[in-house]
Amino acid sequence: MTTEVDVAVIGAGQAGLSSAYFLRRAELDFVVLDANPGPGGAWQHRWPTLRLGGVHGIHELPYFPFESDDLDRPAAEVVAEYFGAYERKFALPIRRPVKVHSVTDGPRLRVETDHGDWSARALINATGTWDRPFWPHYPGQADFLGTQLHTADYPGPAAFTGKRVVVVGGGASAVQALMEIATVAATTTWVTRRPPVFRTEPFTQEVGRAAVARVDEAVRAGRSPASVVSVTGLSLTPEVIAARESGVLDRQPMFSRVLPTGVSWADGRIVEADVILWATGFRAALDHLAPLGLRGPGGGIVMDGTRVAADPRLHLVGYGPSASTIGANRAGRAAVREIRALLGQRTTSAA
Repeated sequence: MTTEVDVAVIGAGQAGLSSAYFLRRAELDFVVLDANPGPGGAWQHRWPTLRLGGVHGIHELPYFPFESDDLDRPAAEVVAEYFGAYERKFALPIRRPVKVHSVTDGPRLRVETDHGDWSARALINATGTWDRPFWPHYPGQADFLGTQLHTADYPGPAAFTGKRVVVVGGGASAVQALMEIATVAATTTWVTRRPPVFRTEPFTQEVGRAAVARVDEAVRAGRSPASVVSVTGLSLTPEVIAARESGVLDRQPMFSRVLPTGVSWADGRIVEADVILWATGFRAALDHLAPLGLRGPGGGIVMDGTRVAADPRLHLVGYGPSASTIGANRAGRAAVREIRALLGQRTTSAA
């Protein structure tokens, strides 16, 4: 059975909910399809020791204040409650858990899921990156006798008690996890491909706009968007300063090989390890859009703002320059404005 709507939104995180709010205001017929069991988007999967006070950059959803001041509560709980309250306040038509298998082309876009199909005149994709953790490949990796896991599955520091841990990655998640793990592990080693850049100046509006502009330039040219940290650098918080002074954040260059009992560098140096934590980021979760043939030779998608340049019916919110909490809000508004104009033109033409 196929249900027809004006707009289908895939994903109910910050980008999906902000888009849904503006679709509601525009009085368009829409549905939000979310693969998660409950509200919260990717936030509901964050590790339990990530407290609200340790989170950088929770931004309010449109026209709904975020008022929690309990900084010791897990961020996953607080944000999930906030998102759930938002869904109820604005009576957003969210279906979950619904897994989208594919989107195919035609006079209308067909969204095929594990709970039936939807036919839409336009589509907003807001699936983020959480479902696509990136695992790099190094020689010997399959022969490692210890535990390998990605930050997508990071359980908190207790699981690393007394262990020798190698943390790979130069992003904020790597730094946060490393500082926690170092309090209970036997040893920790921090490894990154590039020397980390710590931002000493305040994160001003000008810095933010410059970072967004660089990512926007990349996606307009059809390149894959860069990670946030590669553009903004790491925040030099008091906790980070203390970790650097104590030697916890003593960065090592990338190893050349994984051994059964550790990692080794080209100069012969070896570090023994029980665990390798790959804090190597995520990629945009867009596999369900593969039938549309949007990706270019380099794997990127040519964008014009939130709109896919090749098809004005398709908008990617939370992708590229809008892959931030505040950016997702603005992008949701912009995408709905364009979709409303497009659908209005088509209705007029059909009449």
